[in-house]
Amino acid sequence: MSSSTSIRMRIRKKSPKPSAKRPPLYFVGYRGTAPTTEELKLLYEREYGAPLAIRHEEGSAESWQATHGPWSAHVVMPLPMSHVAEVMKQLTWEHDHMGAVAPSIASPRDMPDTVLLAARLARCLTLLTQGTAHDVITQAYVNPSDWQQRTLTSFHLDDHVSIVHDDTSQPDQVWSYSLGLSKFGLDEVEVFMSKGLSDNTAKEVLIESAGELLRVGHSPKVGTALDLPQLRRTIRIRNYRTAAPAGRMLGFRELQTS
Repeated sequence: MSSSTSIRMRIRKKSPKPSAKRPPLYFVGYRGTAPTTEELKLLYEREYGAPLAIRHEEGSAESWQATHGPWSAHVVMPLPMSHVAEVMKQLTWEHDHMGAVAPSIASPRDMPDTVLLAARLARCLTLLTQGTAHDVITQAYVNPSDWQQRTLTSFHLDDHVSIVHDDTSQPDQVWSYSLGLSKFGLDEVEVFMSKGLSDNTAKEVLIESAGELLRVGHSPKVGTALDLPQLRRTIRIRNYRTAAPAGRMLGFRELQTS
C-alpha cells in the first residue's frame, strides 16, 4: 500500500461498543449560524449516497449524534464560548464560532470506518458553513476547497495521517514521524536517519508501516518484525517512547530500517 493507495473498507454489521465519546478529531470554525441537522443530513446523503441518522442528545440542542450503519460520531455546533475562547485564540483564526466532531469509541476493527465518518461529517460541516476545519492530531487546517472528494467505500491513508521531518531535534539525524495513527487508537511511528539522505525514504517506510499497523489493528511490541511487501523489505520495532511534537503527548514506535 502506498500513500495514494485506496483501501476498500468492509461494511460490518456489528455495532461498536461502548458508544462513549472520544476527544474531538476536528474543530470547525465558522461565522453566522450553525447548519441544521437536516442540512447536514441532506448534504451527507447527497455526497456519499448513504443514509445518515441524526438525533439531538437529551437536553442539548447543540449536541447531536450522527449514525451511518453501525458507526457513530458526535457533533457539537457551536461549542460554548466559555469553553473554547482560549482554544480559538491558539488556532489564530477569525471565525466567530467553533464546533467539534468526535468519533464514538469503537473496536480496532471498526476504528477506520468510525474515523472516516467523523472526517466526512467535518467535511460536510465545513462545506455548509464555508468555514475552516482543524485536524486536532495532524494540526492541519482544511478549507472547503482543500477537502478531497472520496467515494463511500474508499479509504486513503494520507487523508488522515501526515509525515513530518524534523532536522533540528538531533545534531546529525533527521527525526521523521507520523501524525494521525493515534486517531485510530494506535501509536505513531518514527524513524531516525542520517542527515543528507532523502526524506522520501523515511516517508515511504513510515507510510507503509502505518498502513500495516492499521491492517493488523494494534501497535506491535518492541522486537516485532513487520513485512512491507510494497517496499520488499522487513523492518523491526526497535523502541517505544512518548513525545509531544505537536503539543499533545503521543506514543511512538521507533522503526529499525537496517
